[in-house]
Amino acid sequence: MTLKSPLDRVRGALRGQRAREKDLRNLVSNLPYEGLGKAKQPNRYFPDNAIKTTKYTLLLFIPMNLFEQFHRLANIYFVGLAILNFVPEVNSFQPELALIPVCVILSLSALKDAWEDFRRYQSDRKLNNTPCFIYSRKDKRFTESRWKDVGVGDFVKVVCNEIIPADLLLLHTSDPNGVCHIDTSNLDGETNLKQRRAMSGLCISDPEFEPESFNSVLVCEKPDNNLNHFKCYVEKPDKAKVGAGIESLLLRGCKMRNTDHAVGFVVYAGHETKSMLNDNGPRYKRSKLERKLNIDVIFCVILLLSMCLVGALGHFLWLQALPSVPPYLVPDSNGHLDSPSLSGFYTFFTMIILLQVLIPISLYISIELVKIGQIYFITNDIDLHDDETDRHVQCKALNITEDLGQIEYIFSDKTGTLTENKMVFRRCSIMGTEYPHKENAIRLAVHAEPESGEEVIFNKQPQPPQTGWSLDTEGTDPDDTPRHRLKSKVKGNAQSDVAFSSPLETEVIPDRKLLQQTSRAGSSRGSRKTDPYLDFFLGLAICNTVVVSMATAQRQRVSGFPHSGQENNSQDTLTESVSLRHIFTFSRCKPRNRTILEDSVVEEDYFNPPVTKEEAGDTNGLQMCSLHAPSDKTSDNLSYEAESPDEAALVYAAKAYGFTLLDRTPDSVTVRLPSGEDLVFEVLDTLNFDSNRKRMSVLVRHPITKENVLYSKGADYAIMELLEHLSGKQKNMAACTQHHLNCYAKDGLRTLCFTKKIVSDKAYESWSVNRQRALAAIDNREELVMDTAVQLETGLSLLGATGIEDRLQESVPDTIVALREAGIQVWVLTGDKLETAVNIGYACRLLEEEDLLINMSCKNKLECTSILDCTLEEVRRYSEDPRNVDTTQDISLVIDGRSLTMALSSDLQDRFVDLAKRCRSVLCCRATPSQKSRVVKVVRDKLKVLTLAVGDGANDVNMIQAADIGIGLSGQDGMQAVMASDFAISRFKHLKKLLLVHGHWCYTRLANMIIFFFYKNVAYVNLLFWYQFLCGFSGTAMIDYWLMIFFNLFFTSVPPIMFGIMDKDVSAEMLLGVPELYRTGQGAGVYTFSTFWISMLDAFYQSLVCFFIPYLAYQDSDIDVFTFGTPLNTISLFTILLHLSIEIKAWTVVHWVIMLGSVALYFIVTLAYSAICVTCNPPSNPYWILQSQMADPMFYLICIITTVVALMPRYMFHVLKNSIAPSPLVQARHLDRLDPFTRDEWMKEWRSFRSASRVKRSRLSTPPSPTLETPAEIYPQSVTPSDVM
Repeated sequence: MTLKSPLDRVRGALRGQRAREKDLRNLVSNLPYEGLGKAKQPNRYFPDNAIKTTKYTLLLFIPMNLFEQFHRLANIYFVGLAILNFVPEVNSFQPELALIPVCVILSLSALKDAWEDFRRYQSDRKLNNTPCFIYSRKDKRFTESRWKDVGVGDFVKVVCNEIIPADLLLLHTSDPNGVCHIDTSNLDGETNLKQRRAMSGLCISDPEFEPESFNSVLVCEKPDNNLNHFKCYVEKPDKAKVGAGIESLLLRGCKMRNTDHAVGFVVYAGHETKSMLNDNGPRYKRSKLERKLNIDVIFCVILLLSMCLVGALGHFLWLQALPSVPPYLVPDSNGHLDSPSLSGFYTFFTMIILLQVLIPISLYISIELVKIGQIYFITNDIDLHDDETDRHVQCKALNITEDLGQIEYIFSDKTGTLTENKMVFRRCSIMGTEYPHKENAIRLAVHAEPESGEEVIFNKQPQPPQTGWSLDTEGTDPDDTPRHRLKSKVKGNAQSDVAFSSPLETEVIPDRKLLQQTSRAGSSRGSRKTDPYLDFFLGLAICNTVVVSMATAQRQRVSGFPHSGQENNSQDTLTESVSLRHIFTFSRCKPRNRTILEDSVVEEDYFNPPVTKEEAGDTNGLQMCSLHAPSDKTSDNLSYEAESPDEAALVYAAKAYGFTLLDRTPDSVTVRLPSGEDLVFEVLDTLNFDSNRKRMSVLVRHPITKENVLYSKGADYAIMELLEHLSGKQKNMAACTQHHLNCYAKDGLRTLCFTKKIVSDKAYESWSVNRQRALAAIDNREELVMDTAVQLETGLSLLGATGIEDRLQESVPDTIVALREAGIQVWVLTGDKLETAVNIGYACRLLEEEDLLINMSCKNKLECTSILDCTLEEVRRYSEDPRNVDTTQDISLVIDGRSLTMALSSDLQDRFVDLAKRCRSVLCCRATPSQKSRVVKVVRDKLKVLTLAVGDGANDVNMIQAADIGIGLSGQDGMQAVMASDFAISRFKHLKKLLLVHGHWCYTRLANMIIFFFYKNVAYVNLLFWYQFLCGFSGTAMIDYWLMIFFNLFFTSVPPIMFGIMDKDVSAEMLLGVPELYRTGQGAGVYTFSTFWISMLDAFYQSLVCFFIPYLAYQDSDIDVFTFGTPLNTISLFTILLHLSIEIKAWTVVHWVIMLGSVALYFIVTLAYSAICVTCNPPSNPYWILQSQMADPMFYLICIITTVVALMPRYMFHVLKNSIAPSPLVQARHLDRLDPFTRDEWMKEWRSFRSASRVKRSRLSTPPSPTLETPAEIYPQSVTPSDVM
């Protein structure tokens, strides 16, 4: 092996960098170069598959870690002072001692970093040594190797249930259709299986796959972190190009499912894989409190410099005033004394060293510890645990917990966040006729009822095997007992282990009229080929991306792990059924008692006139009928892997009418008709859904007519404008369908339109050429592909529409009302149409009936400007009216996506924000993901408020990342939102306690602790400052330096940390019962400019008292310096701890132990130090000082008197403030001391007082006085000073 010269190494590095930075890469197989050196490998410039996530190496750990820690200015400050202390002219203490505090801090941080890096090293080592199979040209087979040995250009074989080691272009699978399924939950959290399709014709695969036959060049784009985007093409030896996209890429970290094995070509390896490019490490956000803290640290620096300047000038003046040179001023070796001005200059730096504790070195570490403790209590709160999914709240951003207590605006998604994201098929319209599915509505009403012993109308369990659909008399069901029905209802409400497959979502009771219509259409041989009813249900079954698997290989919900196991082709295992003319059998139902009808929730059919029932016995009440699907054993084993719950709901609805999706491959879709006949449609192309087109289409070849049929589905406004030229009858049908869609939307249903188009062979061939050219393009591929889709999706024939219900989650209305009462403005940003969004807005109480609803649906910018100006003028006129002082109008704003784009333009942005901030609620519908994030950014930046965004899907990621706090809701849409969030919850209702309770506690605890820390350090440091007036500003201290170090590191460090973790100003019950208490943290909050400087002034006063009372007591005595300093140290400890005791609102055993333990530790350590350490800090001698002091009664008298005088102003201030003008928090603390029944009664009266008042106060409302406006028996005693403390 020849060694390369440094110049060759540099050249090679530059070539490699240029190769990696190119927009396009040319990759070839490594097999012809196997066994050659790395310099001869064609793909040598691209990284291998070994990963390294560690930050340090063993040799460079210390310098690299110190460099990392010195990014904190505080560390640089304290290290600089420690080094400055080694300068003889300015040192204040023994130089080695000055290094102890900063070395302790740096060492603890280094140990933490070393442990974290060692764990990363272990994880990397385990991952890099994971076994895999790489093809070897020498051995002519796939040989076992390690992940770290995989390189770009290798052929890798992955077997079922194995994790994919690198990003692979799929070339071959064991499936005869060339497909495989992967589980991407490790990357994006989505548990639905993704189908990947192999690129065919690149290698010999018959009878076995031969990698050595690959002789093409793969051209791909340089790697990026987009998991849903990939572009490449393969150039064959004959220069033909075959394009491929994400549908042929197996991503590193995914797991192979339902496929025996697959072989892929390595495109990206190691740190260039998409999964590694998405691993950005923990996010860092600075909280609002931290930004205020940094400003106050600057004030402390200014204060420190001012005190040091006073010391320098004082020393200069003191030396100037000396009549002669005193004997204690020792000259240097040359007999020369420094001039007063130079001595004053040196004193300035000496004072900085002496008073350095004014900048709290331990504050930052204490804040970290407090936040860890707060997060522990949040994550272990049982009320924030979801029993259904067995999930706790997750805290992913450790440094912004206190921001949860200052939120002023919440931006929420609707689907999956406010709703369950369990899509339930409710109604449909076919060819202008509406089918209400009343029986299904009654079934869903049963699901919605609270669990009780009441009789349930419909039995949701399937009947024993039958030959077809039947309307059976429910009274004949042997299992139709109240106990059985209740059990069935509970089962229907619970989540199934398989996503989108609970009984609520999968069981659909067909509409009687539509069932008969479908029966007639299927029985008519002449109309069977072109009947719109059959086409409608074929569109439901075909126009989707649902993957069919067997029940033995079902994927699990997000909370679980997918079942492993191989899966057979479902089509081969299904059996034939009976013909269509035999499947529909109608049986008479016994009438139910009329009282059941009165107590049941039955959806009104306001689309069609009621149908007169001809069955006998139907004159006295409603026929209660249960419909059961034919119990085909093999069909029941089918499991649908849907990417969205909407698709699953539509496929299950088609299945309910006998149109069963049996199998889907890249080239075909198999549907079983109600007659039992299986139709295999050849899939010519799939035009996937995108946010611009708002629709998707599937182009298939009909197996009977051999026609090319394009089935499309999408939003009504995206479909209606693409319909072919309508004749009179077709125009009426479209108008009826649009009317039905509007009614669906008003009912809060999600709507979709379905269409059909016959494409001629000539048109298809011409279009297919353009399509293949677009797919093979690298530049502007997305635009070209979308253009081809738009080109085909014209001249559509309307089939019908569907309405799907997505129910609200539990306690959503209560949560939104509580958040609004807490002073938080709630905005909902959704992609649904306006009518649907408004209906859900009223249902969740985002909108109220008495609200003035402003509907901004503008066609042009001029109209948008006019509405904004007129509405703003009206609102301003209302607020300027003297009769409306201190009130706000109940205004709600509803705006659609097009109007939102205009309102967010630069010239209208300020007016829109001005109007929105005056509204109680804002509802944005038809909003795109980019619009959602833009709204959050505009409100955050314009109003300077703390914002929170909550969502559950990938389309909410931008909004979540734009807000100050992002909350991901782990639901059925995967985990993309959770992975991008700062906190993760499983239910929207958890937001109430997370903000109103934990947010309030976290903020008040941390704010009060920081204020106390500044107070503590200033009060202690000022003792040294006042002493300088008595020692000629020489920079000496009257307290032993070891005791000064112990004072801050041990004696007074733990109590404030416990104060920040465990203090509880108000109970959780009060905070939840009276949400207005949350407003105390909004805006400026507790930690304000005034509270900071009041604490500083109090610290100055207390230090004056603690210094001069002992000074006057010992004046004219013969005590030495340390004998004078020991009482000062003891008094300072008592004053600081008792000051903290006044601030603590909730005492626990832990508080008592730590407070008493700190006092005991002080005396034990000081006594031991005074007895043992005689020459620890020469030339001083602290021997037996505290022992002598404790034998003198004067010591105890001074400690008691000084402490009382120092704390008296603060104690009296609290007593007077809480007695004369108690804040709502003080009143809430008083109520917490009452018994629970009395407290609950008072909270009810406070709530009724708020609701009875017709004037909406814009500020925090003061409750009725508990001593004046409530019954005497509820409040047996008045508020006393001890109660309010």
